[in-house]
Amino acid sequence: MIENVETQAFIQKYTKVLNQFLKEHLPDSVTNLSLSESMQYSVFAGGKRLRPLLLLAMLQVSGTAIDTNSVQVAAALELLHTYSLIHDDLPAMDNDDLRRGLPTNHKKYGEALAILDGDGLLTLAFEWIATTKFSPKVVSQLTYALAHAAGPAGMVAGQATDVLGEGKQLSFMQLKQLHKQKTGALITYTAQAANIIATTSSINQKYLVTFAENFGLAFQIYDDLEDVLSSEKAMGKAVHKDVEEHKNTYPSIRGLTQSKKDLMQCVMNCREALNKLQHNGNSTNLLQGFLEYFQLNEEEK
Repeated sequence: MIENVETQAFIQKYTKVLNQFLKEHLPDSVTNLSLSESMQYSVFAGGKRLRPLLLLAMLQVSGTAIDTNSVQVAAALELLHTYSLIHDDLPAMDNDDLRRGLPTNHKKYGEALAILDGDGLLTLAFEWIATTKFSPKVVSQLTYALAHAAGPAGMVAGQATDVLGEGKQLSFMQLKQLHKQKTGALITYTAQAANIIATTSSINQKYLVTFAENFGLAFQIYDDLEDVLSSEKAMGKAVHKDVEEHKNTYPSIRGLTQSKKDLMQCVMNCREALNKLQHNGNSTNLLQGFLEYFQLNEEEK
């Protein structure tokens, strides 16, 4: 639960901005009505908009005004993230029936349309970046960075390692690499995109990327812990599946106690990067507030 007042106000304001942008532009971008309905079903299924919010927050921390072009890039990132969730839930992948407390896309619309929904969201994400009013250089850099983060050297590589690693125990370093790619790559993109748009100093760019990398790893460790410690009602999806399917997770390889320590270390690394940014004259309270996401409740500690 995020209690930081500045962060709460930011999330409330820009969640509305992002949702309004998506509601206005997504239906107009799809010409097949069935495809449009099913794509919107997953996009508006109650996501936290964490990745686009982080991107916009980093722009604000960098002293860059958030305009329609920036919102369009952030919304494009949400489209791509949603595609990854739809495909992750498919029977050939994680085979999940619930996502955010609702039937997964393929459970509601069938596997064929779910695959096409993902295809549509993935490609539309790049269309939205390409049609911003940013300079050709900025558009090119944003496109390359997202393709790299989402592709076979990033998220897709991590998904492949995850799928092929079921029933096999990875080493700790292999697990970190899996999480860095599968979950961390898109979160690291939030800093990369903010740096491209804001053209911040190279040293501050480094600190933002360090923050995002550690935030991404913390996010996955926290998710791994929640699968063990939380309930289906709280999570909005099936829990304890990782153990049942012999998945490689932090608790399965590091144990619960060490996993909690690893989570806290990632959060400390984030704070250290933000402290260095603050030392360079940037107000970082907004991003500090996002770290409250990783608080375990008393029953889970």
